[in-house]
Amino acid sequence: MFIHLLAFILAFVATPLAAQEQDISAEVRALAEGGYGDRAEAVAALAATGAPAVAGILAEMRAGNLHVLATDGAADTRIVIARSDGDGFRIRDAVTGEDLGRVGKQDVEKIRVNNRLRRAIDDATSALTLKSPDPTVRMAAASNLFASAGPGEIQLLEDAIASENDPAIRKAFAAARAAALLRDPDADEAARTDAVQIVAALGTLDANALLSGAASGEGPVAEAAAGAMAAIQRELALWDAGQNIVYGASLGSVLLLAAIGLAITFGVMGVINLAHGEMVMIGAYTTFVVQEFIRTSMPGLFDLSLFIAIPLAFLVAGLVGIAIERGIIRWLYGRPLETLLATWGISLILQQAVRSIFGPTNREVGNPSWMSGSIELGQMVLTWNRIWIFVFALIVFFGLLAILGKTRFGLYTRAVTQNREMASAMGIRTGRVDALTFGLGSGIAGLAGVALSQIDNVSPNLGQGYIIDSFLVVVFGGVGNLWGTLTGAMMLGVLNKFIEPQFGAVLGKILVLVLIILFIQKRPRGLFAQRGRAVEA
Repeated sequence: MFIHLLAFILAFVATPLAAQEQDISAEVRALAEGGYGDRAEAVAALAATGAPAVAGILAEMRAGNLHVLATDGAADTRIVIARSDGDGFRIRDAVTGEDLGRVGKQDVEKIRVNNRLRRAIDDATSALTLKSPDPTVRMAAASNLFASAGPGEIQLLEDAIASENDPAIRKAFAAARAAALLRDPDADEAARTDAVQIVAALGTLDANALLSGAASGEGPVAEAAAGAMAAIQRELALWDAGQNIVYGASLGSVLLLAAIGLAITFGVMGVINLAHGEMVMIGAYTTFVVQEFIRTSMPGLFDLSLFIAIPLAFLVAGLVGIAIERGIIRWLYGRPLETLLATWGISLILQQAVRSIFGPTNREVGNPSWMSGSIELGQMVLTWNRIWIFVFALIVFFGLLAILGKTRFGLYTRAVTQNREMASAMGIRTGRVDALTFGLGSGIAGLAGVALSQIDNVSPNLGQGYIIDSFLVVVFGGVGNLWGTLTGAMMLGVLNKFIEPQFGAVLGKILVLVLIILFIQKRPRGLFAQRGRAVEA
């Protein structure tokens, strides 16, 4: 007994691969026999074998690439995959994949398919994917069938549900079966009513669209579908509101980065700096230069490019800010109109300088791999670049709070903010504090440019899109108050995202501006009023 068993194992192992593949040769040859109805049955029989090569063979048949190679007798019929090659074909065996060389067009005959046969092939392919050992393939098949399955796929899905062990995939199969029942007007009414509840439990836009078709008729199924649609729409409205809040917080984080530097310079020195947006632009172009250098010299470090760009952008923008303050701004303190005109002129000069160096067109700044892609939370989609920018904005905010609250420089800055004359009398070099504060605010604007380069076009006009909103955030939150800037940025970001879908982007901006003007009429010092002797004076 043992000797016979050993002989069988050795014989199986010694069998060539080509011989094992002959198991489906008869089923493949049947694809070329009889009429279209016979070929549809042959397709089903071939799919039932479950052989790994079946899906590829059926795909070639549907594409019209399956041919019969002319042979001496029917017993020697060979099915080949033919690719056009000049005035002939390059062929290979459909079962083994063996390259059979080149033949003339008269040497092969195409296996023709019609719409009925294509549907049979699609059904067979669906059956194969539903039985795939890869759970990702099975889940994708369930999603595709939910969108397209009809009465013909109901039994196929029931078989898949019975054999599926993964609960999530089994639920997806059940949803696809329910969708197929809803598309079958001849199905049992009770089964269709149960299908409504299964589809409604998904709570998605696709489910709502599917139920709308069922709700258009009459009877218990239509009533159940109409009630389910109302519930889904209420749930989708909540998810939509949540998505707006998330988008608003994302926009608020961008506004926070752009406005936080302006808040401290405006609060300490009272300078209306219209060149603040150009500091943002400088940070973005610094990121572009860093990435270009890494692309050409050290492409393996691309994912670390932002970590290199962040300190450089802060340094470059900060030094430009200090140079502006020392060269121009310090001569204009106490003259707000001249300061306004001077910084506007500086912004024009910086924009033109960037155009001369980098050109007027947008520059590409790529996302590192860890900032690419998105995640789904219910019916909301969160992109990783927005998530990381939100985290980065909070890190910058709390870092600035620590600098102003825990360091000697921060102490001097707060003293100058509250009472410049008294701070000067106590020996604080207010001019030096002004320069460093202006440089700090400009450097933070450069950090905003690094973040914005990941979600916006890098161009000479980059900063102009955020300067007005930055001033609105600072005034709304309270001049010189960082917590007010944070609160104002988030509130304005969320408000924008709720207003824009209703009124459009331009009218939405105007409405936000009107609301802020009305608010300032009631609270001239903003949400968080600055305190100090200079304010009371």
